Amino acid sequence: MTLNRRHFLTASALAAPTLAAASALPATAAEEGWPRRVLTGAELLAAQRWRKLAGRKVGVLSNPTGVLHGGEHIVDSLVAAGIRPVAAFGPEHGFRGSAQAGGSEGDYVDPRTGIPVYDAYGASADKLTGMFTKAGVDTVVFDIADVGARFYTYIWSMYTAMVAAARIGASFVVLDRPNPVGGRAFGPMLDPAFASGVGRKPIVQQHGMTVGELARFFDAEFLPADAGKRLASLEIVQLRGWRRSMFFAATGLHWTPPSPNMPTPDTALVYPGTCLFEGTVFSEGRGTTRPFETIGAPGVDWRWREELLAQRLPGVAFRENYYVPTFGKFTGQTCGGVQLTVTDPRSFDAIRTAVAMIVTARRLHPDLFAWRPDNFIDKLAGSARLRTMVDAGAGVDEIVGSWRAELDAFVARRRPYLIYR
Repeated sequence: MTLNRRHFLTASALAAPTLAAASALPATAAEEGWPRRVLTGAELLAAQRWRKLAGRKVGVLSNPTGVLHGGEHIVDSLVAAGIRPVAAFGPEHGFRGSAQAGGSEGDYVDPRTGIPVYDAYGASADKLTGMFTKAGVDTVVFDIADVGARFYTYIWSMYTAMVAAARIGASFVVLDRPNPVGGRAFGPMLDPAFASGVGRKPIVQQHGMTVGELARFFDAEFLPADAGKRLASLEIVQLRGWRRSMFFAATGLHWTPPSPNMPTPDTALVYPGTCLFEGTVFSEGRGTTRPFETIGAPGVDWRWREELLAQRLPGVAFRENYYVPTFGKFTGQTCGGVQLTVTDPRSFDAIRTAVAMIVTARRLHPDLFAWRPDNFIDKLAGSARLRTMVDAGAGVDEIVGSWRAELDAFVARRRPYLIYR
């Protein structure tokens, strides 16, 4: 098959894969005509024994989420098919996923396959270009499950890899996976003055795109400035059966935690909002079994839940909660707070909910609530606006309304790069 520069590999362009039957989707999904389960880009290529990649010098940027439905990692599947990658590259948490937040596994030789693994977490485009050149890569394959938030670092590992690939003229292949929180966009735009490892380019906080769609967006909108050109070849192996209105529960896929503190799809639903608590002195639930769903601090009492319930925030319930983190903030100390449960993901707005939690916590517990001294909240929120508006006493509607215009502009800007309806 000869591919042009911006080729998309759709399900219809590939032979029908032979895949084990999956559990039926919920009734609502079946009623809307969705397939029994979504097929990922990796599964579609694996069903053809990866012959599209035969003869290429493949470098794989992946982590434990780069698996087939039966649990086999794509690197192991490639090797079994006789297509041996020249290298693998690990993002935050590492290629095999053993490192905690802000960590990686370093360079090593994968004991299962004997393939060299390079530590790509935090690598600059210059450093990654050197890694690709040293490994002899001519095709970069990206297969990592994202969770749909600007500050989740995998999309920026992808972007840096795209810049490096463009510089050496390598092809870039994205094996697409569902956005587990759906295809709608929410939240404020990143101000480039606040660019960091948790947000390198101006996109909104909950972007509502798959990694394949983001790759198209990045290639056209940002690569010409950072790499001096677009990719020589960008190939998106599309999902089969995913719709923008789908959340992970409707996909029929198995959840593989993309990082140690993203244990369930429920975590992903709240994360685009409650990760903002990492920029505060409150615990975001690390060191508990429900990170990002469990929020609190020593001294917080039942009034926080009661005040939040009174606001009737759509699609979410709150439980009064007391817990003792085993690591992270307040290790070994009893925290009071709330546990969030998403009751209706279609009406739930994670970012507005988190803003309401922050505004209410500051009002109820001014002696307990504070921002982290390094103002990390500004990097997470994409500017100083959230912090300064909360400190000035602004209400939830005023804060959320302040980014309406830029959100609308982003939705319009991303439209040409969307693949799925």
